[in-house]
Amino acid sequence: MTDARFTQEDGLAVLEISGTGPRPAAVSLEGPRARVAARLHGRGRTWRAVLPLRAARWGGPELPLPTGEYRLHIDPGEAEDAEPPTASLARTVLPGLSAAWDGGRLRVGPPVDPAYESGEGQAALERRYATSRQPLENAVFFESFYGRTAACNPYAIDRQLARVAPGVTRYWSVVDLSVPVPDGAVAVVEGSPEWWRARAAARLLVVNDWLRRRFVRTPGQTVLQTWHGTPLKRLALHRPGFDPRRMLAVVRESRRWDVLLAQSPYAARVLSRAYAFRRRPIWVEGYPRNDSLQADDGAATRRSLGIGAEERVLLYAPTWRDDRDEIVDFVDPAALAKTADAVVLVRGHTRTLLPGEDARGPRVIDVTGYPDAARLFAAADALITDYSSVMFDFSITGKPMYFLVPDLEHYRGQLRGFYFDLLEAAPGPVVRTQDELERAIADIDPHIFRERYERFRRVFVAREDGRAAERVVARILDQGFVDRD
Repeated sequence: MTDARFTQEDGLAVLEISGTGPRPAAVSLEGPRARVAARLHGRGRTWRAVLPLRAARWGGPELPLPTGEYRLHIDPGEAEDAEPPTASLARTVLPGLSAAWDGGRLRVGPPVDPAYESGEGQAALERRYATSRQPLENAVFFESFYGRTAACNPYAIDRQLARVAPGVTRYWSVVDLSVPVPDGAVAVVEGSPEWWRARAAARLLVVNDWLRRRFVRTPGQTVLQTWHGTPLKRLALHRPGFDPRRMLAVVRESRRWDVLLAQSPYAARVLSRAYAFRRRPIWVEGYPRNDSLQADDGAATRRSLGIGAEERVLLYAPTWRDDRDEIVDFVDPAALAKTADAVVLVRGHTRTLLPGEDARGPRVIDVTGYPDAARLFAAADALITDYSSVMFDFSITGKPMYFLVPDLEHYRGQLRGFYFDLLEAAPGPVVRTQDELERAIADIDPHIFRERYERFRRVFVAREDGRAAERVVARILDQGFVDRD
């Protein structure tokens, strides 16, 4: 007979499993993106397993478990009758998260008061937000990839702003408190009263995707849209198929932005047309998220991932697909690691972060949740991608790239379409199968793509000199979007 309860130890949330008889050999919780092991107590007639509802990744701090469902695993050892507790525990708000227990499964969510999670509760908060007349703060509201991570251009801008204007308050929108935010920043959980208040009070909003939800501009607020990549694939108004509702949503969204950041003149032209962003400023300054590539040799990242200095590292980073939620499975990473004698880093698009699960296997490391893509670019010896904008950022390194595109005709002709011919412009081999990929990695000399690679960099990343964040923050301060002091 086993039992479960939620409790706290040193002010931190834990799940406690207890039972009678011999103690199990091990007890753990396993979810799509995190796993924790229990501390076991007792060796007599009763035993107790204490499972911290926190985890650390990539050498970072211990934070509450990510939102999701976790299964309890008990290795019985001599405790042959140790089974997961079947009794249910109602949803409980604990320090840093909410949790519910049902039939051997733990469901974790953000620590939002249940009163605010209903449609009626959120509607009330939205009405309060829309009619807010609170004075603006000398603050910035940051959001990256809908709060799934604190990363990309907003993160780099945050770091530079903290250096030159430490008096500015920095709020970060996060889906839950498993998302680490920069030092000195204030995490606000999406949908909470604090989130709505910060969104209304900040003088500047820095985002890298759509604002979503209801947005009502407080007089004096500015929105800086940094976007999240130079586009190869068609987007917004240029996507295949005529959809009046989508077109209306695109135009409504772009009218919320006051300034658009672009990586290059090419990106500025495409983004301005795709989002009908006309007669408003576009800052062509390069991408702050890539500044670190100028000096990073990747050694620290390799150490944090447990990769030896002499090991070969291949980064597989495909884009997402409109017709599926999880990362594409065009590569068997374990087989590739064996054939190429390399460590394979698997990085799904952020849209696959929540619905997906970590890839596993010998010499395979899933880095979908790793917060800083540029650090991974520095650590990798080569990139394998398809239509993802990582191709542009990775080209700053000058290292080999391989393009695995088994669904090229379907993606180009039906799902999205392209702004330019990838087959003509790709600065590396374009292959259709894993066998072709493995042969290209083994046999093709990357130097034969030198001229095409250099042309690619001139067009798409000429502004990337390691000082983009400095330029962007200088313009933010010069424009008076926030005050230095």
